[in-house]
Amino acid sequence: MAGISIRNLVKRYGNLTVIPDLSLEIADHEFVVFVGPSGCGKSTLLRIIAGLEPITSGDLLIGDRRVNGVPAAQRDIAMVFQDYALYPHMRVYDNMAFALELRGMAKAEIDTRVRQAAALLHIEAYLDRKPKELSGGQRQRVAMGRAIVRNPQVFLFDEPLSNLDAKLRAQVRAEIKSLSQQLRTTMVFVTHDQIEAMTMADRIVVLQSGIVQQYDTPEVVYERPANQFVAGFIGSPTMNFFPVELHGDAAVFGHDGGAAPLDAAAQARLRSAAGKAILGVRPEHFDVMPASSCGIAIEVRLVEPLGSDTLIHFDMAGGSAIARINPALKPKPGERLSLLPQADKVHLFDSATGRILP
Repeated sequence: MAGISIRNLVKRYGNLTVIPDLSLEIADHEFVVFVGPSGCGKSTLLRIIAGLEPITSGDLLIGDRRVNGVPAAQRDIAMVFQDYALYPHMRVYDNMAFALELRGMAKAEIDTRVRQAAALLHIEAYLDRKPKELSGGQRQRVAMGRAIVRNPQVFLFDEPLSNLDAKLRAQVRAEIKSLSQQLRTTMVFVTHDQIEAMTMADRIVVLQSGIVQQYDTPEVVYERPANQFVAGFIGSPTMNFFPVELHGDAAVFGHDGGAAPLDAAAQARLRSAAGKAILGVRPEHFDVMPASSCGIAIEVRLVEPLGSDTLIHFDMAGGSAIARINPALKPKPGERLSLLPQADKVHLFDSATGRILP
């Protein structure tokens, strides 16, 4: 097994710089997820690690070995692709065994590895079938099995769940997480789905325009985002943002004059920014207040019942917002409610740079 070290990596296509200068350390046995919007450079970075894209400048190490010019086949990595990349004319068994046969491995050892991987992934019953006879989830398990039998130093996953329906995606996601805990191998997973990132990763790399915005555990990225981009990208529904000014001990919202009390630490941060900032609050961090209280009056525009909770859409401070509330309240469109952001859960960002206020 091996960690991955990326040092001052630059990737250009002609005059287009995709990754300007990126440094990253992935520990041995760690499950790291690259996440970000389309075009952020996450798949390019994965392909560079795999050896499918050359580096413009910088260094890439797998373990203690510098692999800048090392061909993909000699890097001791295994990659699982979005489209499965199975040989359609081969049985499942042969798809999984093929790379080992190319190495000249003994048939008995190949058979042992294939059957162990099949058992781990619960695909023993499909070994004699061809890919066209399998469902999408079964094909993805075969693709993972083909990677597992090679016993590589590093597993790479390039959006492997994007072709699956929602229920199957959740199931395979759990299986990959379980697999990482059983194999104890370094894994790098690329996705644009922040739920996949949050539920699977030991640490998350949030990328934008080839630049690392934050690299930390899912809990820290969610609870203490480094900037407004990370705060808005991680979380579903997304965080709400409002321009605010400090008046006394409260944040006053720019357009409608509603106010929310702040704790002492938040007051100090807002004061350090000359009393003006962007306040962020997640949908689940609104409290519904009695009508006579100091909450902010809003009118419900749209209701989304989700069973365990309910989302309400409304306009506030000149923009659209969402709150997650108790379904027992049974809100209706057009109804007026009083909401209050939880004082200890709000985030304050610099209005100019988007950085979290220290």
